[in-house]
Amino acid sequence: MSGVVVTGMGVVCATAVGRSAFAEALRAGRSGAAALQAFDASGFPVRIACEVTDATLPEDAVPPKSRKLMSRATWFAAVAASLARADAALDGDAVAPERMGIAFGAGGMGTVDNEFLDVQLRSMQECVEAGGFTWARFCDAYQRLLNPLAAIRALPNLAAGTLGILHDARGCNLTVATACTSATQAIGEALRALQRGEVDVMIAGGADAMVNPTGMLGFHLLGALSRRNDDPAHACRPFDRARDGFVIGEGAGVLFLEREEFARARGAPIRGRVLGYASACDAYRMTDERPDASGAIAAMRGALRDAGFEPRDVAYINAHGTGTLMNDRLETLAIRTLFGGAAPPVSSTKSMVGHVLAGAGAVEAIATLIAMQEGWLPPTINYTDPDPECDLDYVPNCARAASAHVALSNSFGFGGQNACLVLQSP
Repeated sequence: MSGVVVTGMGVVCATAVGRSAFAEALRAGRSGAAALQAFDASGFPVRIACEVTDATLPEDAVPPKSRKLMSRATWFAAVAASLARADAALDGDAVAPERMGIAFGAGGMGTVDNEFLDVQLRSMQECVEAGGFTWARFCDAYQRLLNPLAAIRALPNLAAGTLGILHDARGCNLTVATACTSATQAIGEALRALQRGEVDVMIAGGADAMVNPTGMLGFHLLGALSRRNDDPAHACRPFDRARDGFVIGEGAGVLFLEREEFARARGAPIRGRVLGYASACDAYRMTDERPDASGAIAAMRGALRDAGFEPRDVAYINAHGTGTLMNDRLETLAIRTLFGGAAPPVSSTKSMVGHVLAGAGAVEAIATLIAMQEGWLPPTINYTDPDPECDLDYVPNCARAASAHVALSNSFGFGGQNACLVLQSP
């Protein structure tokens, strides 16, 4: 099978836009959490998030006409992909369109679209004013009020489809929708397509944009979100005894993956390698992991086997590390079980960028590759009160100089999804 290298990386998140700015923010341990700005959350139980500031997005990354067809998540994906392609120095004629494909993780682009909710409400109001609800009245109002493009923007596959159009990528094109595991599995499936020789280049990653009323309330009702509204920057506390949930984030991460022979032939920058991938399902409960952490263990072990490595070869783990009571405890158990008493340093970059959901795995894989390339480990910020059940080295609060050549990047999602990547420095 052909070796697979990473040649370009693009990030859109609350702390930074672009690879270099993202690296600086990670190394500084900067939090992107703040009071909500996207909507009036004064009556909400959770009023904080890791939001992307629209003004930080480059205006020339997406053609204005294309922007009209995009959901917010797709917009993030398009910007991140544009940045990643520039980072990869991939000219328009360097790869045949049929030899470039896309694998992309998608999440909050469907039923939580605020435009649908707004039009539904206004249609109901018109019904009431006209004498009461009937489907005929509702249909008449709805089709007058709704922008027909909204139905396009809401489709989860539109991020992958949009990237295909923008980059003239006519090879395999797939969308992965496995909740918080989506982007990691998309990268893994891109790896497989390249290893099979189907394509020379894959655009892989994920995006999400759930910082909206229904998204926030949904995760709150599941008990997943931190309620430290008065102290956003210190709200997400993975592995800390006082953790009370994650801070929801938004954004995208995109990697350009290439067959190593193809990349070297065109003189591409080599920013790292994807060596192994595996996924597993807990097959247990919709929102809970198995108490023995067997699904997470299977994903990590399978990825290492796929890469031809042993646990002792791993120098760093970028944890799923959400900051929820159950996830952090069980991920710690999984790592301790697989690695025994020789677990490497572990950190959660969600402590800084929030939980980007379907995009999380790509943002975290990029963070891992940057840190390995530059010779340091990202910190877990807000770690002040160790939990006896979480007893690993979590790189607390400050980045650490280290020479890590092989790392794992973990992602676990609702539905019992578990996925892991093995990454290597250049």
